[in-house]
Amino acid sequence: MSQQARLTVLALTLGAAVGGGLAWWWQAKELERQAAGFGQQLAEKDLKHSREREDATAAAFGQLEEQQKARRVLEDRLQVLDQTHWKEMNDAQQAQARLRDRLATADLRLSVLLDAGTVAAQGGDGGMRAPAGNRGVVDGVLRAQLDPAHARRIVAITDEGDRGLIALKACQAYAREVSIGK
Repeated sequence: MSQQARLTVLALTLGAAVGGGLAWWWQAKELERQAAGFGQQLAEKDLKHSREREDATAAAFGQLEEQQKARRVLEDRLQVLDQTHWKEMNDAQQAQARLRDRLATADLRLSVLLDAGTVAAQGGDGGMRAPAGNRGVVDGVLRAQLDPAHARRIVAITDEGDRGLIALKACQAYAREVSIGK
């Protein structure tokens, strides 16, 4: 082979090697650029996803806070109802105790109205007269005083009835508040 041919082969080999190296270098740089672009897109997607999760978490915490406030308001209203119920119950018990004390000391006597027509048909007034004094009772009305033991039983029955009505009222108020509070 001649010198000229060797130089040509050497120039072609060197050109191919340099061209191949440059092509390889260019391809590596292009892949780096694409990878950087994909990395940036992934980072943007991650950032967007993180923001969405933060927004969803903030919304959930906001709802939880609203529900906690509503629960506190409901608990406060129920506590007021409970205090009102116990005050009413205590007042009723004190009133019943005073009534029992007055009956026990004969300061108060329970009586019933008698129908004048029935008394007359049975043969007179049975020794019962209209009470003396002006206590707002219509003149001529016949009354019979109850035995103190019977009066105590009547007061006990009305006491139980009063407590039952107060408890019913408290239950109805509780149910109303709970149903409105939801």
